[in-house]
Amino acid sequence: MSAEGSQADFEPLTSTIAAIATAVAAGTGSVAIVRLSGPRAEAIGRRLFVAAGRQEWDSHRVLYGHVVDPLSGERVDEALLLLMRAPRSFTREDVVELHCHGGLEAVRRVLELVLAAGAQRAGAGEFSQRAFLNGRLDLTRAEAVVAMITARGRRAAQLAMAGIDGGVQRRSTALRERLLDQLAELEARVDFEEDLPPLDGEAVRAELAAVRAELEALVAEGHQGERLSEGLRVAIIGRPNVGKSSLLNLLSRRDRAIVTDLPGTTRDLLESELVLAGVPLTLVDTAGIRATEDPLERLGIERSHGALAAADAVLLLFDLSLGWTAADAELRALVPAGVPLLVVGNKADLLEPGGVPPEIGTDAGQGGAGPADVVISALRSEGREELAAMLLQRCGLGDVSGLQVALNARQRDLAGEAAAALAASLEAAEQQLPWDFWTIDLRAAVRQLGEITGEEVSEAVLDRVFARFCIGK
Repeated sequence: MSAEGSQADFEPLTSTIAAIATAVAAGTGSVAIVRLSGPRAEAIGRRLFVAAGRQEWDSHRVLYGHVVDPLSGERVDEALLLLMRAPRSFTREDVVELHCHGGLEAVRRVLELVLAAGAQRAGAGEFSQRAFLNGRLDLTRAEAVVAMITARGRRAAQLAMAGIDGGVQRRSTALRERLLDQLAELEARVDFEEDLPPLDGEAVRAELAAVRAELEALVAEGHQGERLSEGLRVAIIGRPNVGKSSLLNLLSRRDRAIVTDLPGTTRDLLESELVLAGVPLTLVDTAGIRATEDPLERLGIERSHGALAAADAVLLLFDLSLGWTAADAELRALVPAGVPLLVVGNKADLLEPGGVPPEIGTDAGQGGAGPADVVISALRSEGREELAAMLLQRCGLGDVSGLQVALNARQRDLAGEAAAALAASLEAAEQQLPWDFWTIDLRAAVRQLGEITGEEVSEAVLDRVFARFCIGK
């Protein structure tokens, strides 16, 4: 096999693989599935499964019966068997699923019998890899399956589903086809220019620039999608007793953190996982940062500094009733450059009737409202929606309704490389070099787009991609 190739270039698959395709844990899950795929899947199923009565072994039909040890005749489990004959299966091979009782022992025993009957234990992602090699999935759809399994929020799941439906594949293929059209025109002029009408170089250059712009947009959208998928780690900082723990409880809608009137109550980092407007967040409630002689509180403050360094965004909380102070300004200076920061004024319930002072949004100093981006009362659960909307907006996720597909890290790297190759090709055009100079980097861009979908892909790349899958998928 060459270093680059398509599904047809790989060796035919002759083994039958098997794995537990569901999560296995004692006392959880009523059903567990052992999945087999390959030429001997049905034969192994018939050897181990005894159907009740006279049920027919038809494709895509569920049979009821028992898994039986063929050596001892012992009934191992009451189960259902689903047979899906090729090519009408996920892998386009014969597939058998044994639906057993959940838990630990029964499903492990069934898998042991399946392996003893001649199946091989499947590796991570091996079922999906076979689906790709057999032409059932392109590489982007296979990767979208993983994205769906690991999605932590509704919007991430929607983007994963768009990938499973072929959204990434269609976008990538369409761009690649446009580049292939231009490459064909250029290479024809290299070999047969005297026999063909003159080529409009400006039109070619405009098309290459347009495809490059679309690739750069896909890369940017991919970064948005990554944040939607992986979520944001948000550190809450502020002076002691400004209400950080109350804010954590407000956003998570549960009493996770200790709330008292005593400064320095939080001695350690407290984390809370939640989904806000479809975006997964990990909120980190830090110890109040101040000078202290208490060794335990000092340790908590050191961890707060570490949380700041690792945060994707920071919420800086200050006390509206006390106003913006020099200590608050010092905390703001600790936020690393480039990290989105939202300054939150808390304890609006302690202000005089009539609302927020007119200095809101300015560095008013002691006694003023300070540079608050948003005002809340954690005690009264007021301002949550405004805070959530502004936080996501500050992180570039305020409006993702127009995001239809999202490239993962591998795909973004390839799209970025293709865009860079097109930039080099455009540079050759700008210098008015001969047509064959235009084609050098244009071929590279075509190859990189083909690698996104798997039309041109090495075995090493496949191994890296599918190694990230779970066993049984």
